[in-house]
Amino acid sequence: MCGIAGFCNFQEDFLTQKHRWQQVLVDMREEIAHRGPDQSGKYLRENVGLSHARLSIRDLSGGVQPMVRRAGGAEYGIVYNGEVYNTRELTADLAARGYQMETTSDTEVILCAYMAYGPSFVTRLNGIFAFAIWDGARQTLRLYRDRLGVKPLFYARRGETLVFGSEPKALFRHPLVEPAADADSFREIFGIGPARTPGCGVFRDLHELRPGFCAAFSRDGFAERAYWTLEAREHTDSYEETVEKTAWLLRDAVQRQMVSDVPVCSFLSGGIDSSVVTALASNFLERQGKQLYTFSFDFAHNAECFRPNAFQPTQDRPYVERMLACYPLRHTCLTCEEGVLADLLLQAVRIRDLPGMTDVDASLLYFCGQVRQHEKVALTGECADEIFGGYPWFYRPELLHADGFPWSSDLEARCALLNQETIDWLELKEYVRSRYEDALREVPRLPGEEPEARRRREVSYLNLRWFMQTLLDRMDRTSMAWGLEARVPFADHRIVEYLYNVPWEMKYQNGVEKALLRDACGDLLPPELLRRKKSPYPKPYSPVYEQLLTERFREVMQDPDAPVMRFVDPEKARRFLEAPKDYGRPWFGQLMAGPQMIAYLLQVNEWMRRYQVG
Repeated sequence: MCGIAGFCNFQEDFLTQKHRWQQVLVDMREEIAHRGPDQSGKYLRENVGLSHARLSIRDLSGGVQPMVRRAGGAEYGIVYNGEVYNTRELTADLAARGYQMETTSDTEVILCAYMAYGPSFVTRLNGIFAFAIWDGARQTLRLYRDRLGVKPLFYARRGETLVFGSEPKALFRHPLVEPAADADSFREIFGIGPARTPGCGVFRDLHELRPGFCAAFSRDGFAERAYWTLEAREHTDSYEETVEKTAWLLRDAVQRQMVSDVPVCSFLSGGIDSSVVTALASNFLERQGKQLYTFSFDFAHNAECFRPNAFQPTQDRPYVERMLACYPLRHTCLTCEEGVLADLLLQAVRIRDLPGMTDVDASLLYFCGQVRQHEKVALTGECADEIFGGYPWFYRPELLHADGFPWSSDLEARCALLNQETIDWLELKEYVRSRYEDALREVPRLPGEEPEARRRREVSYLNLRWFMQTLLDRMDRTSMAWGLEARVPFADHRIVEYLYNVPWEMKYQNGVEKALLRDACGDLLPPELLRRKKSPYPKPYSPVYEQLLTERFREVMQDPDAPVMRFVDPEKARRFLEAPKDYGRPWFGQLMAGPQMIAYLLQVNEWMRRYQVG
């Protein structure tokens, strides 16, 4: 993985002030140097500048970027962040067309594929990516983002200039782009956050290229288009055929994602998703006489402070131990202290450029930093719940039929600490409702579906396009903060396309959540793990963490310059801090409940202070 940035303007000759604009490219790259600490490079021509920070995973010496090729008297350049997993097939076809590769990097394969097949070539790629290609023949800068949005790509237009980068902070180093916020920014923060409306960068006039989209910027202007969308199709496979095809797709995805010129490890939580990925990766390496390194995460004192609830019924460690008994894994268990976690809440804002999933972001930031001391590439179990229907809102009727985003339908909880002036000004209910209705209009449907099947398809689509994006964004930023590449086999677009159309009765066979995944992987996991009820990513249960949050928020309340206090009702906040916190009633997802509301407001305060917005 890497960091990319750049700019383009057809009305300006950047070479007339070459040193100035080269420095801008350096400044933008240095802001995201954590994404690629191994190498760096820049490319400046009359109308375009590209900059790159490289994390070298494939062809460690030959894959330097920006990469440039010439053909027919024109120059083509690329900066790329990601991994393409079908390079072998692409390389063979390109060779038949006369392209001779000078490296073994997937970067060169992408650039040559563009030159060979044209702008629509992206549909041939299997992988996770965000990249920019300068097409000298057509005098066009093109941006591409992978189908599921695993890798980020932000952009802003300022007059005749287009500026882009892997993270907003890179854009803010361009002289034309400054962080700013408007009412919609705070509607996103308080009404939608930590999710974001697809394409919305939250900062005013800052955008994110949507998953499955590409964009072209030329003298004719700027245009975006979707090159991939989910399609609703009738599922005709029997259950046995569906299990067989799902099993093959999963095995193929993991095997493809083991391709690397550095070792690959895995995150092992003790849940079924990460255990399946770990088992397949371990089997792959064992055939080569190698062992897989694995890492699990938990919080200090959780063993004694854990409280079971409907969302998190069991602890993870016993199930990790079962996997260690079944596979030859080189395992490390990492723990995070409460004080470290609280301290990292604010650093997580800097990494993500926005308030996020509070202690989940902060803990992943800590754990990824620990893993990076040992490894450079990690497989994760992210995205399985979205495609196999593992979340409670897929099968609990009151959540499934909630009139709104099912992971965030309790808007009253979000407004619990806001003052009435803010509530009236932002009109959160109307804003969230509008975003929800917009999303429903996009859902690919089959004609004549029964109401229950129609609703399940809606919830499936909303999860893929909204909720999953939040988790992917979290994983990208917290891993790339340390130059750790996190791969997501469950986000292989072939799996997503197939599972989107599998009927709920097959995913929930015999009333068992994620039954299809369990049956497809029954030969991989020990029985007690295979039957385990879903338990999400761990969160801290120690009262020490809650006390630290309360103390820090009291300090914010007493600070006359604290920017978040323009939105907070002090009396509501005092009562909230004095009352017992509800861990079993999340206001976002499954993990963000009472303590996380305090942490979120601390992050909002840090965001407003750091970026001088609001």
